Amino acid sequence: MLGIARRRLGSGCVLGQLMQALRPAAAASAARTYSATAKEMTVREALNSALDEEMSADPSVFLMGEEVGEYQGAYKISKGLLDKYGPDRVLDTPITEAGFTGIGVGAAYQGLRPVVEFMTFNFSMQAIDHIINSAAKSNYMSAGQISVPIVFRGPNGAAAGVGAQHSQCYAAWYAHVPGLKVLSPYSSEDARGLLKAAIRDPDPVVFLENELLYGESFPVSAEVLDSSFSLPIGKAKIEREGKDVTITAFSKMVGYALQAAEILSKEGISAEVINLRSIRPLDRAAINASVRKTNRLVTVEEGFPQHGVGAEICMSVVEDSFEYLDAPLERIAGADVPMPYAANLERMAVPQVEDIVRAAKRACYRAVPMAATA
Repeated sequence: MLGIARRRLGSGCVLGQLMQALRPAAAASAARTYSATAKEMTVREALNSALDEEMSADPSVFLMGEEVGEYQGAYKISKGLLDKYGPDRVLDTPITEAGFTGIGVGAAYQGLRPVVEFMTFNFSMQAIDHIINSAAKSNYMSAGQISVPIVFRGPNGAAAGVGAQHSQCYAAWYAHVPGLKVLSPYSSEDARGLLKAAIRDPDPVVFLENELLYGESFPVSAEVLDSSFSLPIGKAKIEREGKDVTITAFSKMVGYALQAAEILSKEGISAEVINLRSIRPLDRAAINASVRKTNRLVTVEEGFPQHGVGAEICMSVVEDSFEYLDAPLERIAGADVPMPYAANLERMAVPQVEDIVRAAKRACYRAVPMAATA
């Protein structure tokens, strides 16, 4: 990657000097292979294979962040990549998000395709000026002359026992900003297909993963394992079809929504579960089509309720499908408090399967409305 930068920018430039300073020590070479006949794949493996294949296909793609090289990633997402591609394309950085994010944006200005890893998206706040004021706005402010093909990725949302400062969901934060695309995968298929699409995209993409999903295994088809596979940005997926109530969710909450749908089915309620996949752009057409079929909506997210993703979805349905509604809209979100550290309080602050079940029952008039119990 340094060679490409030097040819395009000149070896004496500040970017080249900064990148040279960030180069880690070379590691021993080792090869990695994936089975084409695999039926199951973890989210960690899906992300790793997507990075590997895109770096192999395009020499302008490189990875940078804290511990991505020698340590092979804080969550082992970059396992084996330093050995395969070397320190010019897998850059271990100092603990300075503002510094290495700025370098990444500058490299994207010059035609490279950086993938910037944050150890947690909570640390992206140190670099938020580069993400919003530089990456997101440069294409518009240059009248289309400057493209910024960069991916900002890492774990987002609540993990377990990491307290208020390391548990925030940034989906609504970044989805508020014109010029950014915001993706949030749930399954291995999502992770692999969406990350490939993000790396190939000409615009900046915020890629919100979930730490608790990295070790989860999902079935994958031969199509998903093909190196040319990618998923379209801006398209949701119907994970489970239903006719009585629509449940929208993203990231880890998709799994909770599917569990809730299974419980509801045993009580005669057929729930349709939509995996949003893309937060910005939002697949409003798919959401409204589902609501026009089920006539009810429950939105689920881990983030704070005020100005959240669920609030935007509800407003979209009110604007486009109000006359189809047979019940008030239901929003399930994290508690409107900083995340508690105590395990029992943490569980109360994050949506649970039973919360989704109760909301769906209220929407179907199968339970006493909350207002009646106040």
